[in-house]
Amino acid sequence: MRRIVVSFTALTALLAVAACSDDPQQTGGVAGSGSAIGSQPSRGPVGQGALTEAERLAQLQREFQTSVGDRVYFTTDSVSLNGDSKATLDRQAAFLRRYPTITLRIEGHADERGTREYNLALGDRRAQSTREYLLAQGISSNRLSTTTYGKERPEAIGSNEAAWAKNRRAVSVIAQ
Repeated sequence: MRRIVVSFTALTALLAVAACSDDPQQTGGVAGSGSAIGSQPSRGPVGQGALTEAERLAQLQREFQTSVGDRVYFTTDSVSLNGDSKATLDRQAAFLRRYPTITLRIEGHADERGTREYNLALGDRRAQSTREYLLAQGISSNRLSTTTYGKERPEAIGSNEAAWAKNRRAVSVIAQ
C-alpha cells in the first residue's frame, strides 16, 4: 500500500511540474520543462507540485547522465582523452554554458591493477585531464573540482578487460 501512495505522490508531483509554464527565454529550456534548475526558487510548499532543491538537482543529474554523458573512459595507464571522450566533454561544456550556476565534481577512477597509491594518483591525473579539457572549452575553474577514488569504487566487478575498461574513467557529478 505504501508503494502505491509513494508512486501516486511522485506521479502527482511530476504532473504538477509538467503543468507549470515557464518562458523558455528566461530558463534556457523548454517551456514547462522545469529546466530552470539552479536559477529560480521553488514554487510553493513541498508536496504541492514544487520540487525541493535536492529533487531538482537529482532531475538535472539524470538529464546530464542520459543526454549529455557523465563519464569518459581511458586506456590502461593513460590520462589521454580520445575522440569519444572529447565529444562527451564538449557536450558537458555546452551543458555548463546553458546552466551557468551549476558546478561539477570530476571523480577520477582506475581499474584494480596496481597499488592503491598508484591508482589514487592515476585517478587524480585522469580527473585533472578531464578538468583541463573543460577549462580549455571556456568553463571557469571555480565551477570544476576534482577528487580521486583510484580503484576504490569500481563500476564493474571482475578481473578481465571488460571490467577494467569500465573502471578506467572520470565521472562528472553535478555538485551545486
